[in-house]
Amino acid sequence: MDCIFCSISKKEASADIVFEDEEIIAFKDIAPQAPVHILILPKKHIAKISDLSEENQMLTGKIINRARILAKEQGTSDSGYRLVFNSGDDGGQIVDHIHLHLIGGKKLGSIG
Repeated sequence: MDCIFCSISKKEASADIVFEDEEIIAFKDIAPQAPVHILILPKKHIAKISDLSEENQMLTGKIINRARILAKEQGTSDSGYRLVFNSGDDGGQIVDHIHLHLIGGKKLGSIG
């Protein structure tokens, strides 16, 4: 398996890491869509959202909670931010390793 996010998690590839613990890692996106654009992901390789199982509930909750904390640390908590999981080709997922985008720091257009 040749996964760039696994390589970052194992410190085999570099990234601007803003948070890390034993289960998850968060780093700045290399092609940011806003002043704040952080990717938060599990260190365990899970390709896409549809590959999650019941046993991953706590892990996904931890990822979302970390996004909330990072948004506050980055100063976007009060003004607002967007959390996005892309899943699969049609969903716009580029790297086959689940990751949550925390995007903020500017007014974002509505979707939906």
